[in-house]
Amino acid sequence: MTRLLELDDIHTYYGEIHILDNVNLHVSAGELVCLLGGNASGKSTTLKTILGIVQPRSGAVRFDGEEVTSRTTSHRIRRGIAIVPENRRLFAPMSVRENLEMGAYLYNGGRKDDYERVYSLFPLLYERRSQVAGTLSGGEQQMVAMGRALMARPKLLLMDEPSMGLAPILVERSFEIIKSVHEAGVAVLVVEQNANVSLSIADRGYVLSTGRVVLEGKAQDLLQNEELRKAYLGR
Repeated sequence: MTRLLELDDIHTYYGEIHILDNVNLHVSAGELVCLLGGNASGKSTTLKTILGIVQPRSGAVRFDGEEVTSRTTSHRIRRGIAIVPENRRLFAPMSVRENLEMGAYLYNGGRKDDYERVYSLFPLLYERRSQVAGTLSGGEQQMVAMGRALMARPKLLLMDEPSMGLAPILVERSFEIIKSVHEAGVAVLVVEQNANVSLSIADRGYVLSTGRVVLEGKAQDLLQNEELRKAYLGR
């Protein structure tokens, strides 16, 4: 498969603190990949490096055939990267529909078929389109955040800790939705601490520890990895 996103020998620093140490990962077109790790493992810095919020000291970031290492975040978004941020970060006083419009700001508020696509994936959002986003449940807000990202017509969707703050039953539902988005043709990179549920829907996975990739492979192989099971699955 064609590689859509590549991080090649990435070294990222905050001042003199070495945060990402020789990180290599890729997401191919049509793949669902998860990036696992605990607190302070480097997951957030990896996302910021992909988005161009922080610049690596060395190494290369490539997206859709272009080296974007020195390109701006807005350029990368225009090229087709979208993110569902941790804790969703909706525009709480605005309606569901208005939040979706914000996701399509590159396209003057979106086309009719953009909304139809989102509403087909999330029928509840059509019912709640006039409701103030801040009054929705956590699971419903997650749908809005995902729908808002999809309004940008991304080639790659980044999911930052989608299980954060959700009850267990809603975590399962959230990952079902992520899987359905992937099956609709969008490549997805899920950044998570919840290894079990992430690997259950992913094609491949990477495990970060103190800024280094310590494990990688097919998701089903990682689920059976004894080291990972002890560290992340509580077995």
